[in-house]
Amino acid sequence: MTALLDIAGLTAGYGKKTVVRDVALTLRTGEIVVVLGHNGAGKTTLVRAIFGLIRASSGRVSFDGRDITGRGPSANIADGLALVPQGHGIFRTLNVRRNLELGGFSVTSRDVIAERMERVFALFPVLRERQAQIGGTLSGGQQQMLAIGMALMPAPRLLILDEPSIGLAPLLVERVMESIREINENYGTTILLVEQNPRLALKIAARAVVMNRGAKIYDGAPEVLADERKLLELF
Repeated sequence: MTALLDIAGLTAGYGKKTVVRDVALTLRTGEIVVVLGHNGAGKTTLVRAIFGLIRASSGRVSFDGRDITGRGPSANIADGLALVPQGHGIFRTLNVRRNLELGGFSVTSRDVIAERMERVFALFPVLRERQAQIGGTLSGGQQQMLAIGMALMPAPRLLILDEPSIGLAPLLVERVMESIREINENYGTTILLVEQNPRLALKIAARAVVMNRGAKIYDGAPEVLADERKLLELF
């Protein structure tokens, strides 16, 4: 598999506070890579810097062989990147269908929008049933499904998910993780999954990364981290 995303020496933070330090990471086309770590480990800052929501102070981000360091989110979306942030990231006052349409704002063909919406409904049948319902009145799990559906509307090549399981009941976490696996298998989408909860994320990942205090301290087989003793050592 060829490298789709390549990160070298990435350092980023907020103002004078450095949060992520000298991170190197490569995602090959078609991989699911999970990034694990406690709160404050730098996981969210890392994906925000990759996606262009914050500017890296040093280092390089390359996508499909091109340097995209410091490029803004709109250009990244147009180029095939998508981010599902923490907290769902939906339009809470609009209905499900309108949320999905806005997720595909960069798509000009109504036929393509309709086709991609059907894909989302096939993945999350509950959204088809509730397509006229206001987003903010959906359950937490349904809002997360809608947020993922919105991110899928432009048919991204790289989907970044920032803690999609946060605040969800265990059964819903299983459903969300299964949907991530389906997206990868059915559409070949490369996925960077940030998680605090390793148990289910490790089951669907091809590779696991562990961050601690802004640095990458492990990058390798997820099976190694299935050993709780090894996971505790790293955490």
